[in-house]
Amino acid sequence: MAIDIARRKFIVALGGTALAWPLAARAQRPAMPVVGYLYGGSPESSLQRVAAFRKGLNEIGYIEGENVAIEFRWANNQIDRLPELATDLIHHGVTVIATPASTPAALAAKAATTTIPIVFGIGSDPVREGLVASLARPGGNVTGVAWLTGELGGKRLGLLHELLPKAMHVALLVNPNNLLTAPLIKDVQTVAPSIGVQINVFTATNNREIDSAFANLAQKRADALLVGGDALFNDRRVQIAMLAVRYAVNTMYTERDFTEAGGLISYGPDLASMIRQTGVYTGRVLKGEKPADLPVMQPSKFELVINMQTARTTGVEIPATLLARADEVIE
Repeated sequence: MAIDIARRKFIVALGGTALAWPLAARAQRPAMPVVGYLYGGSPESSLQRVAAFRKGLNEIGYIEGENVAIEFRWANNQIDRLPELATDLIHHGVTVIATPASTPAALAAKAATTTIPIVFGIGSDPVREGLVASLARPGGNVTGVAWLTGELGGKRLGLLHELLPKAMHVALLVNPNNLLTAPLIKDVQTVAPSIGVQINVFTATNNREIDSAFANLAQKRADALLVGGDALFNDRRVQIAMLAVRYAVNTMYTERDFTEAGGLISYGPDLASMIRQTGVYTGRVLKGEKPADLPVMQPSKFELVINMQTARTTGVEIPATLLARADEVIE
């Protein structure tokens, strides 16, 4: 009888221990890594970009909510808030900071930490901006993807001239607070004399100033418009495309997001692919690779997109040579 009681106590004790094993295993499971996502614009206009970033992470085996968490911080075009947001991510204990499509965010992150890995996606030259030592050997805790869109201003002006060979007065809309503005203006003004074009620069830093800029360029009878790359402009791409149609000014944009929103023509890198690559690099860093050993990626392809519906609305005829070179024609 005493033996049976002892046996039952042993079985109960064994069962309790077995139940405790999985609880202990769960308690000892490593914490899920956290990616800090820092961007100068707003979440509402960034759905496609965030999707592209997640896709890159997925390719490396990271799925949000399963084996990685993402902490988002949005400046909502208040660029001066980026340092504060970067610091907040660091205090949150993120494993890596990703700054897809935002040079100011990348600079804010680099200023905030020299130890936490940073993966950027920017349109400017990361060497010139002081983010990396070189494209091939970044060094330090920073690497990423650079599409150098600031150096494409002259190319876009040439395409606009091909579209509108009689356009002599071209407006350039830029955000003066954007780091890409100075090299963009220089690039455009360098090319302009060779094709007989005069450049007039208009600036905007908010919604109201965008409206005013279009009213002013229409008053000055601009024949065409170039829109510089900027988070604010991307957030307001529908507004800008509608204003261009309203004022009947044929406009060249930096990326396909604008032509999809009703803009006439765009030329630039496949931004979704570039942001996906920042996700891939972020995943590689999470797996243990060092930013210093990951060379800065650059685009291998630039895409020309034309919106034919907008062309018909504004009454502009797209040259057959330009249509033949278009990567996509939106009907």
